[in-house]
Amino acid sequence: MKQRSIRVRLIALGAAAIVGLAACGGSDEATEDSAEEVTEESVEETASGTGNDCTAGKTLVEGKLTIATGNPAYEPWVVGDAPESKEGFEAAVAYGVAEEMGFTDDNVVWVRTGFDEAIQPGAKNFDFNLQQYSITEERKATVSFSDPYYSTNQALVAFADSPVASATSVSELKGLKFGAQAGTTSLEFITSVIQPDAEPFAYDDNAAAKAALEAKQIDAIVVDLPTALYISAVEIEGSKVVGQFPPSEVAPGDDFGMVFDLNNPLVECVNEALSRMRDLTYELVSIEETWLSGYTGAPVISLD
Repeated sequence: MKQRSIRVRLIALGAAAIVGLAACGGSDEATEDSAEEVTEESVEETASGTGNDCTAGKTLVEGKLTIATGNPAYEPWVVGDAPESKEGFEAAVAYGVAEEMGFTDDNVVWVRTGFDEAIQPGAKNFDFNLQQYSITEERKATVSFSDPYYSTNQALVAFADSPVASATSVSELKGLKFGAQAGTTSLEFITSVIQPDAEPFAYDDNAAAKAALEAKQIDAIVVDLPTALYISAVEIEGSKVVGQFPPSEVAPGDDFGMVFDLNNPLVECVNEALSRMRDLTYELVSIEETWLSGYTGAPVISLD
């Protein structure tokens, strides 16, 4: 049973108890009317589906929650490029957060943005944006982040018959041609950790990087692990996940956070929702098991 429904029922039961006690004890009519009025208002506010006390006055449109994702949005994060279906890890997380904050599905509005666009300085057309944004100190200068809702490692995708396919350490990767989406921690990982002999290719999005790999213009791409496993299993025939890279001081792994306009007060409300989903209802665990259970295992590539 969802927490919002529980609150509504508890308030309603409280109202009945107050009325019953007033009748038995002979309380005056004004007290009884006042109790009923406050209770009815509380039930209406909780059940309205337009937010809660924390979100009041903090959303882009009062009574609505505007959420952004990529254009297009890829699986397993969003299934079929349709976040409103609630299918896919990030789509499900977004609706879970919305419900915890008191928004019904019909008061959730989806918009699309480019990856780099959303983390540039300036006003946003969304309350929060989730499309696998890694939380970094550099990005914190221009946007605010929620607490992490998922943590993962970088991974390497190549064709199974390529020279890179059997690599087990970074030292074996130096002579290869790499590609990744521009502005991502994946591209930064290539330059700062792998440090190949040739400068990596930066693409506008993952679709372009995948196309370059398919055309064999590059030897390998670096993406987060769930995306890597999805690419090899579904999108690029003959490819494989060579391995994932362990966290290190230089590259401590990726914590995904929701992106907000800088110093947005709604961050506090989302963090409260995520905390409940993580520690009370365990909904985050359930969502991860549903949508990412097949996208977490791969050999480890040594950083030596």
